[in-house]
Amino acid sequence: MAAAKVALIVGAGEATGGAIARRFAKEGYVACVTRRTADKLAPLVAQIEQAGGKARAFGSDARREEQVVELVQAIERDVGAIEVCVFNVGGNVRFPVRDTTARVYTKVWEMAALAGFLVGREAARVMVPRARGTILFTGATASLRGGKGFAAFAGAKHALRALAQSMARELGPEGIHVAHVVIDGAIDTAFIRENFPERYKLKDRAGILDPEAIAENYWQLHRQAKSAWTHELDLRPWVEPF
Repeated sequence: MAAAKVALIVGAGEATGGAIARRFAKEGYVACVTRRTADKLAPLVAQIEQAGGKARAFGSDARREEQVVELVQAIERDVGAIEVCVFNVGGNVRFPVRDTTARVYTKVWEMAALAGFLVGREAARVMVPRARGTILFTGATASLRGGKGFAAFAGAKHALRALAQSMARELGPEGIHVAHVVIDGAIDTAFIRENFPERYKLKDRAGILDPEAIAENYWQLHRQAKSAWTHELDLRPWVEPF
């Protein structure tokens, strides 16, 4: 096994996931980033390498058990020890409950809940023998409460939160820090800029979440001393009601 320290970011998109990968790469970790299509990760890998960091891209569907098992095994074998694992897969859809098909509900659950279980389980399997490691799950407003049109998404995110709580209680005594991060508010993305221009204007007042600021909190969670671990962290702009 190589001596490199690895940060695995499952769901390394163009906003939060990418920012998390860059933050850990800045600290000397090899950022192993995944999406279902590895080619889409080329700009992120290039960005990290241009900044002097190291990154590896993997195409992997986190809903498929065999692919998650192979992903973790390949990284441990070919890259290094996974010191931190971030599950950052979304799945946010909005449908009235009467229009929500079983297919939609199942797909959202697979993305936001089942995939989280598979990733968390495989990370735990390699971390526990070393008695160290950090597993971080990205949650949302829907992790805490349901909302109109979000029956599928809220159900899946509630399940992910329950998974994180269960894993924290089980794995904490084994030396593994498990935390759940509630992202409550709009994030500075192209989607928000194009579809919610009025909300996006709040950026000038620090009224939407900056992905780099989110990533800093993930890094600080990983750095926490064992005597004062945070399990759940809420991140929201100062203008967001709660």
